[in-house]
Amino acid sequence: MTAQRIETGPSSHPSAHLGHKPEANRQIAIWLFGVAALIFVMVVVGGLTRLTESGLSITEWKPVTGALPPLSQTDWQREFDLYKQIPQYAALNKGMSLSEFKQIYWWEWGHRLLGRLIGFAFLIPFLWFAFTKKVERALVPKLAILFVLGGLQGALGWWMVKSGLVHRTEVSQYRLAAHLTLALILFAYIFWTGLSLWRSSRDAVSHAPDAGSGLSTAARWLIAGFFLQIVLGAFVAGTRAGFIHNTWPLIQGAFFAPEGLFHLQPWWSNFFENLLTVQYQHRMFAYVLVILTGWHWWRVRASGVADARLSANCLLAAVLAQVVLGIGTLVMVVPIPMGAAHQAGAVIVLAAAVWHAHRLTPSARLGVATG
Repeated sequence: MTAQRIETGPSSHPSAHLGHKPEANRQIAIWLFGVAALIFVMVVVGGLTRLTESGLSITEWKPVTGALPPLSQTDWQREFDLYKQIPQYAALNKGMSLSEFKQIYWWEWGHRLLGRLIGFAFLIPFLWFAFTKKVERALVPKLAILFVLGGLQGALGWWMVKSGLVHRTEVSQYRLAAHLTLALILFAYIFWTGLSLWRSSRDAVSHAPDAGSGLSTAARWLIAGFFLQIVLGAFVAGTRAGFIHNTWPLIQGAFFAPEGLFHLQPWWSNFFENLLTVQYQHRMFAYVLVILTGWHWWRVRASGVADARLSANCLLAAVLAQVVLGIGTLVMVVPIPMGAAHQAGAVIVLAAAVWHAHRLTPSARLGVATG
């Protein structure tokens, strides 16, 4: 079968749907790619903050004044005294020195500072692009909503931290999953929008087969699958389920249905609170995604759609690398560098899936903005 490269007429030219300012769209795309990269770093730093058990070291939420770290010995002692009042200190860190406290404090402070920097990195260029009328009118409200969601992400982060300040020594796995999910929704949407604007600034070639092929729909379902897997991984992280059953491919001596999957009541709570079940479902769904990704890769190769081959190859490679990294993280009992790399790998897989789905989406269906 010969490779397909679909030429577009005037009605399906990307610029017809994304405006008629190629250079401006290119600039906005680069800005959005930069914001997406910062969110990627934010997710990795968040993972390191969790792995080093630093996330509860700051027990107050001060969106403005909290940007400054403690500047005197008195300030440091006050922060340390506040930390001593929460259950985590008594259960895990009782007797730690002020210098040891500073080590975990800087992780959480850096994580929060990065969130503030992302807000400025989004807001200031957005206002400039809007003021200079480089942003297409239909795109303005969508970008404004993204900024609001970014602020909500900060509030959601505090809601998550707050869950670990009373009666717990760690944050709620439910709130952790919500916090990570919103971060990756923002990442995926910003990245997708940037890709659309970048395409609109280039030539009149649609990087997509006929929509009836089903490849575009399948690629979007893969994105949904990767989102679900990341949520399952958040529950593994939130319950610390990765620190037990550190064998592969068997778990408790079985591959399918190890004993104890549903010993909690009500039965549905096992999916979120039974450490065996939480880890098992993350493992098994990874196998499902490998099979589905491999099958989709084969379909893309067989279809002859040349423009999607590279993205399909990258997606399959990212998924396979992530599985290997996940297995290594498990059997080595979650060393901090590997745990952080596994979280970074999840975002890379998601980015590859978004890029691939975008390559398979006809320009006429992108619908980012209209002039």
